[in-house]
Amino acid sequence: MSHAFVRTRPLLVLAALLLAAAAAAQSPTPAPTARPRPCTSDEHRQFDFWIGVWDVKAADGRVLGRNVIEAIHGGCALKESWTGSGGFSGTSLNAWNAVAKGWHQTWVDGSGSLLLLDGGVRDGKMVLSGESPGNSGPVKNEISWERLDGGRIRQVWRVTRDGGKTWQTAFDGIYEKSKS
Repeated sequence: MSHAFVRTRPLLVLAALLLAAAAAAQSPTPAPTARPRPCTSDEHRQFDFWIGVWDVKAADGRVLGRNVIEAIHGGCALKESWTGSGGFSGTSLNAWNAVAKGWHQTWVDGSGSLLLLDGGVRDGKMVLSGESPGNSGPVKNEISWERLDGGRIRQVWRVTRDGGKTWQTAFDGIYEKSKS
């Protein structure tokens, strides 16, 4: 290899880079392709009625707790932050699963409980269900949210330990928009 080429090689590289930059500056930049906004389908909006800051009471008016439900990630999910009147707390993440064509909830609370629920709108209510381990075998959980008059919501959580022969109510609360 000649010494002249070795000395001019950096100049050739620089010239090639300058020519490439000039060509790029002259070529038009393609317009960005407009992508449809995710999570805007009717199914993604089915649970939006739950969004808000809620005071939750028993049927007898006793305060059970406060629940804050917020849309997150551009409306692709709902985050629940529960604080019971006795200090018990829990959080859930809820999302429409377009592949499975249904809603999914993952709930975790301060006692270490984990619930994985799936479902959707049934008879005008949002109904999610799933099994969790129990001391004497699997427990089936079913939670429903029903709109009531005056912007209120009723949430009922039922459990069965015998495959659905008998059900017990684990929670029954009326949600009212918080005034504070």
